[in-house]
Amino acid sequence: MATSNTSTPTREGGMTSEERKVIFASSLGTVFEWYDFYLYGSLAAIIAKQFFSGVNPTAAFIFALMAFAAGFAVRPFGALLFGRIGDLVGRKYTFLITIMIMGLSTFVVGLLPSYESIGITAPIILITLRLLQGLALGGEYGGAATYVAEHAPHGKRGAYTSWIQTTATMGLFLSLLVILGTREYTGEADFAAWGWRIPFLVSVILLAVSVWIRLSLSESPMFQKMKSEGKRSKAPLTESFAQWRNLKIVIVALLGLTAGQAVVWYTGQFYALFFLTQALKVDGFTANLLVAGALLLATPFFIFFGSISDRIGRKPIILGGCLIAACSYFWLFGQLTHYANPALEAAQQKSPVVVIADPAECSFQFNPVGVAKFTSSCDVAKAFLAARSVNYSNQAAPAGTVAQIKIGDTLITSVSLKGLAPDDVKAAQGEFGKIAGEAVKAAGYPAKADPAQINKTMVVFILFLLVILVTMVYGPIAAMLVEMFPTNIRYTSMSLPYHIGNGWFGGFLPTTAFAMVAATGDIYYGLWYPIIVAAGTFVIGFLFITETKDVDINTFDSH
Repeated sequence: MATSNTSTPTREGGMTSEERKVIFASSLGTVFEWYDFYLYGSLAAIIAKQFFSGVNPTAAFIFALMAFAAGFAVRPFGALLFGRIGDLVGRKYTFLITIMIMGLSTFVVGLLPSYESIGITAPIILITLRLLQGLALGGEYGGAATYVAEHAPHGKRGAYTSWIQTTATMGLFLSLLVILGTREYTGEADFAAWGWRIPFLVSVILLAVSVWIRLSLSESPMFQKMKSEGKRSKAPLTESFAQWRNLKIVIVALLGLTAGQAVVWYTGQFYALFFLTQALKVDGFTANLLVAGALLLATPFFIFFGSISDRIGRKPIILGGCLIAACSYFWLFGQLTHYANPALEAAQQKSPVVVIADPAECSFQFNPVGVAKFTSSCDVAKAFLAARSVNYSNQAAPAGTVAQIKIGDTLITSVSLKGLAPDDVKAAQGEFGKIAGEAVKAAGYPAKADPAQINKTMVVFILFLLVILVTMVYGPIAAMLVEMFPTNIRYTSMSLPYHIGNGWFGGFLPTTAFAMVAATGDIYYGLWYPIIVAAGTFVIGFLFITETKDVDINTFDSH
C-alpha cells in the first residue's frame, strides 16, 4: 500500500481551471461510456424479444440478462489488459482507446439484424459486441479514476474523484432520458419494433464529442514525473499479482470493499428497475421515469459522501452503506410492492398461492438455449404463475400426483403435456391458462400494475433511498482504491478488484437474482444474494481494511 503521510498539507482554495478541465473531461467521457453500456440493461426486455425470440419469454429475459452479464464477465480481463497499458504507456492514451472500442460496439448494436432476420447469428454477434464493451469498460474506470486522483491535491481526493462516481448514475440517467424521449416520439409499438435502435445509433455522436474532449487533455503529472525519473514498472501484472505484498491488498480490496459496493450499486439502480417491470408489472415508460427521478434527486449525494470521506474517512461510509443495505432490502422492496402495485400486495396477503406437486416433476424454470421442454404438470403450473408474476410457495405431494395450484381456497388441477401432439399441447395450455387465469383474476392478482394506483411520490422516495445507499458505497470508493496502491502499478492493481467486484459480483446480480426467483416462486428471494454479499463485505472490511484518507499517493514503486 502507498505509504501514510499525515503531515502532507491540504491545499486551500477551490479548484484550478486545469483541475476543473480534467474532472469535466474525464467525467463527461465516462458518462458517455456508461450511457452506451446501460442502454442494453435498460432495454433488456426488448432485447430479449429481438434477439432471443426462439425461446419462451421467461427464459428469453433471463438469457438476455446473461448476455448483459457477459459484458461484465470480461471486465476484469479488460482491467488487466488496459491497466497494464496504462501503467506502461500512460493514462490518457489508454482511455482514448477504451472509449473508441466502447462507442463503436454500441453503434453496431443499433444496426444488428434481429433473430427473425438472421437466426442464431444475431445473438452470437450481440454477445460478441457485449464482450468488446466489457473489455473497454474494464480499462475505462481505472484510467479515469487514477487520472483525476493524480491531479487532485492531498485532502481533496474524495471530493475530486466523487465526480467520476456520478458518471455511472448520470450515464444511466442519460440513457433513460433518451429512451423515454424516443418512446414518446415513436410510440410504444414502433419503439418495440425499430425505435429501440435509435438510442444505440445516437451514441456515435456522444463518441465523437468524448474523443474530441479527451484529446485535449495532458498526461497525469505523477505519471510524467515517474516516466522522467525512469521509475515506471517494467512488469505491472507481475508486481501487482505475483508479489504477495500487493496481491493481498488486491484480495482485501475485492472482498472487503468492491464486492459489497457492487451488489448495493446494482440492486439500487438496476435490479430495482427490473423488479418494477418484471415482478410488479409496472409499464416500462413509467418505471424508467420513476427511476430517472430518483437518480436525479440522489446523484448530488455522490459528491456529498465523497467530500465527507476526506474528513471522516472512506471506510465508515462504504461499510456503513453495506450494512444498512443488508438490513433494509427486504423492507424497501416490500414497500416498492406496496406503493407500485398495491393490488398485487393485497392479493398476496388475501389469497396466497401454493403449488402442490411431486418435487421430482418440478424443473428449474430456466431454459437459455431453448432446447428443454417443460411438459410436466408442475412445470406448466409454475410457468403460468411466473409469467404473471404471481408469488407462490411450494408444497410436496406424493409421487405421481398431478400438480395443483391452490389460490386462497380455490384448487386448480394442472395439466401434463407429455406425449401430446403440438396442436393438442396448444389446446391443453389454452384451456388450463383460461381456467387458471380466471381464478387468478378472481383472487385479485392484476395482469399489470394499475397506473392510477401507483403512488409515484412514494415509489420515487423508496427508489431514492435505494440510490442513497449506492452513493454511500460508491462515492468514496475511487479515492480509496487509488490510495491503496503505488503509482507505478496503480492503474493495473486498482482496476482488477474493482472490475471483479462490479463485473462479477454486481454484473451477474440481475441474472442470479431472477434465476433464484424463478427457482423458488418468491419474488423477494433474489434479494438474498446482495444481502449476503453486502453483509460479508461489511465483516471482512471491518476486520481487514485500513483507512486510507491520509495516505500519500506520490510513492512511485511497490517495493
